Amino acid sequence: MTTSSTLRFAAQSDVMTSLLSVVDLVRTGRATTRPEIGRATGLRRGVVTQRVEQAIELGYLEDGELAPSTGGRLPRSLRFRADRGRLVVCALGARHIRVGLASLDGTIEEQAHRAWDITHGPAATLEETLAMVDAMLAQGGPDRPVWGVGVGVPGPVDFATGRPVAPPIMPGWNAFDVRGHVEQHLGAPAWVDNDVNLLALNERHRRSAEPVDLAYCKIGTGIGVGLLSQGRLHRGANGAAGDIGHVRVAGSTEPCRCGRTGCLEAEAAGWALVREARRALESGASSALEKVGGDALSPKSVADAAMDGDALAIELVQRSAHLVGDALATLVNMFNPAVIVLGGAVSTAGEVYLAEVRQRVYELSLPLATRDLVITRSVGDEKEPLRGGAELAREQLFEVSFPRWFADGRPSIAAVR
Repeated sequence: MTTSSTLRFAAQSDVMTSLLSVVDLVRTGRATTRPEIGRATGLRRGVVTQRVEQAIELGYLEDGELAPSTGGRLPRSLRFRADRGRLVVCALGARHIRVGLASLDGTIEEQAHRAWDITHGPAATLEETLAMVDAMLAQGGPDRPVWGVGVGVPGPVDFATGRPVAPPIMPGWNAFDVRGHVEQHLGAPAWVDNDVNLLALNERHRRSAEPVDLAYCKIGTGIGVGLLSQGRLHRGANGAAGDIGHVRVAGSTEPCRCGRTGCLEAEAAGWALVREARRALESGASSALEKVGGDALSPKSVADAAMDGDALAIELVQRSAHLVGDALATLVNMFNPAVIVLGGAVSTAGEVYLAEVRQRVYELSLPLATRDLVITRSVGDEKEPLRGGAELAREQLFEVSFPRWFADGRPSIAAVR
């Protein structure tokens, strides 16, 4: 490369870098007027004007309302064009499918839900999921392209490939190319992650004022933890970080669905509570759960009965909380989170569950690790996994791969990869 061509390339790189910076400042709300952009970037007024005009031309920004004056004439505010594309979210649970459409700023615009058993396998489950997505996309409204897809599944995932890895409650899903299947259908880049990581990302979005060290513990059909370190997901070397559902419970001989015995999940997860409730009822225990009975007995019904004061349900829920609290105490000593959020069907027992977890964590953890620790329940909004999936797609599009496709005006699978 000649000296002149090297200089031209460097100049083009500088233009692209500053243009990306301008768009990102507006997208994240760190600067919303031209003067603010100038102060944040150090660019001269004329250069800022030029970059803003380029960003508007590319379709990333648009002029908004007049902003308050800081001296002199009123500056015109700028907005990120969150309506240029859509994000699709598919949140798969052990017993349900949730799908949603979001704008590029993560706002959930449409959602749908249906009961579904994940054991139907990947082909049938993804066919049903994508049919739900297609129905939402066809409902009308502005015709906007899909820019990215966030998918959550209830099991370990190799994030680099988008394939589940030996998921205990998902027979037939091991190494299935979920990402490729979704990308082929929707023609947009997709990312696949463990469902609890999506819930952790939703909590990060709720606490967006500052980076947070957080552990989101979901106690539902299974048990898992999503870990945020300074606002960044910690997935581990192979995507297995936070899988506390399969730590060993001392003295337990209960078989787990993973093939081992004595796992925390086999003693404290939702299906374990249902198993123990049935055993107790068959042994003649008196409980309001008798009225539920049969296949209708679920983790949620046990949690609800505990909330209503049923003695058997309270005993089962408190034992689950005791064991989960023991496991979380170890995590607190090792990871030192600022916040632990409890979610999932079993945690809907509320203070009955929360109080026992708190007691065990504070009793077994080091004083320094618990000095500022907050242990709380999730809001319980059914949009939580959808918002988390939108955050996953936004993070990968705008924080990880943006420079690769920025000049094209919209992402493609090839550019993102």
